[in-house]
Amino acid sequence: MSFIHSFRGVAAVTALATLAIVAAPNAKATEVINLTAVDGYPPKTLWVKEFINFFIPEIDKRLAETGNYQIKWNQAWSGQITKKKKVLQGLQSGLGDIGVVTTVFHADKVPLQMVAYATPFVTSDPGLVARTVDELAETVPAFKAAWMKYNQVYLTNLAVFDNYQIFSKDPITTFDDFDGKKINGAGLNLRYLQGFGAVGVGGSSVKYYNNLKTGVVDGAMLWAEGAVTFKLPEVAPYMLKADIGAANSKAITMNADRWNSLPDEVKTAIQESAIAYRDHVSKLAAENSAIAYKDFVEIGGIINEMSAADREKWAMTMPNVAKDWAAELEKKGLPGKAVLSSYMNTMRAAKQPIVRQWDEE
Repeated sequence: MSFIHSFRGVAAVTALATLAIVAAPNAKATEVINLTAVDGYPPKTLWVKEFINFFIPEIDKRLAETGNYQIKWNQAWSGQITKKKKVLQGLQSGLGDIGVVTTVFHADKVPLQMVAYATPFVTSDPGLVARTVDELAETVPAFKAAWMKYNQVYLTNLAVFDNYQIFSKDPITTFDDFDGKKINGAGLNLRYLQGFGAVGVGGSSVKYYNNLKTGVVDGAMLWAEGAVTFKLPEVAPYMLKADIGAANSKAITMNADRWNSLPDEVKTAIQESAIAYRDHVSKLAAENSAIAYKDFVEIGGIINEMSAADREKWAMTMPNVAKDWAAELEKKGLPGKAVLSSYMNTMRAAKQPIVRQWDEE
């Protein structure tokens, strides 16, 4: 090698080293942020599975576009940190940073979230329910204010099923068959069973199997995909397909102190990903339900369709759950009537197959 070539090589290396030294002060390392995600339910449930497989990767993907921030996730499911009914308390106290709150367990704390539960036999479209509730959350300040009382930033809600159905040990085929039957349910949907001889028994979906097996109840109100996931056909092989309707049973929230500590770029990534997650879960809920009805039959279940006349009889016989719900909220200074009217107006505008006009009686 000649002296000139050698000199040029040394010069080139020196130049690159100089550039590196000059550039180094301007280079910005990726900031790592630790976040703990929680829910008391196991990963086999739709919303937790998609939190893992869709929501977290979606946030990570958005942050990777700039490389400024990276989240190191600690995932705690199946009650590792907090039980199913205690997720809100766990997030409030900082045991978790972000998580899935099952709102049906907290109707007293975030009552406006229950508008779809107060209006059965209205829609079987989980996506429409979830979008409508989020629109209300954006336009009615009381929605998010309720969460802030518990140190929570509301991100979105989830409608994880298309329809509540009835699963029973013995056949229930008509409205009159409910007389004397004890039926598991959760929260406001227990009121669907009032006024015609049925008895609602509170519980959570993970306990329905044992309650049915041991004879605590005769049936349970659940959605098809959930019934298959929790193996209900083994103890309750009969489904009454009554198409009671969809409801938003989950909310994604974040500890407000932790939220306020995050950079704006990270907040934006989480907010945008939450909406994408909401729509993704709604789509899967509808798709999975269609499959679940087939799966239910394949594993030994029997489906009985409730007649249109009996569905109408059921809807008209139960108390006006919606008006009672709205009236109670008004007593507390909350806009129950306005929220109910807005929700029903949206459903009417979307031409949903409404059996009972809950706000017009």
